[in-house]
Amino acid sequence: MIELLSFGDTGWGDELARGLLVTLLLAVSCFATGTLIGLLLMLFRRKGRFSRIVVELYITVFRGVPELLVIYLFFFGTGIMVRSVAASFGYTDYINLSGFFLAALALTCITAAYSAEVFRGAASSIPPGQQEAAKAFGFSPAKSFRLIELPQLLVVALPGLGNIWLILLKDTALVSLTSVAELMRQSAVAAGATFRPFFFYAIAALIYFAISLLSERFVSRVERRIAIPEDR
Repeated sequence: MIELLSFGDTGWGDELARGLLVTLLLAVSCFATGTLIGLLLMLFRRKGRFSRIVVELYITVFRGVPELLVIYLFFFGTGIMVRSVAASFGYTDYINLSGFFLAALALTCITAAYSAEVFRGAASSIPPGQQEAAKAFGFSPAKSFRLIELPQLLVVALPGLGNIWLILLKDTALVSLTSVAELMRQSAVAAGATFRPFFFYAIAALIYFAISLLSERFVSRVERRIAIPEDR
């Protein structure tokens, strides 16, 4: 069994390591980008009735459609859309989009929808009197948000964002169905080549569990460090 995890031609350790790297790159990039977009969606939601309807529609769609279906729609639909647009400008050569890019795009959109709701809930817990006080002192809306609301927003939203990270980490396994060579895909290839599916899927499960456990401990440590004392 140990030989199956060795590096080189005799084992699958290097393939699993490369798959783990792809999984982490996918999760980190989608989380960072999706969280930023979610924050922008929360701010855009405040601009008026039309912007609120647009954001709520976006959130409803991406939270209501199964993640795997969203990945499939992006994987099979984006290429058709891009080629159609290119053809309208006279470009008829075949355009091949990266599977990693399409998977990242789909997971980013999903993460942005959930993050926007987390930030909205966190923002509702901040007393509106603080914004009124900032306005009375002559703060611009941007300065008020940056110096007063944003620090509190991040503290309150951190537990919810931690949960989104864990969900996103598990959702990266879904992109294995679109041939992206992440951890789950490499585990499936190794299982099929060696006829030991339980062994390699168990190894993959242990790796996901280890990353999730480390992530939970990291988030908990950050929460304790930045928590606002109750007596203040």
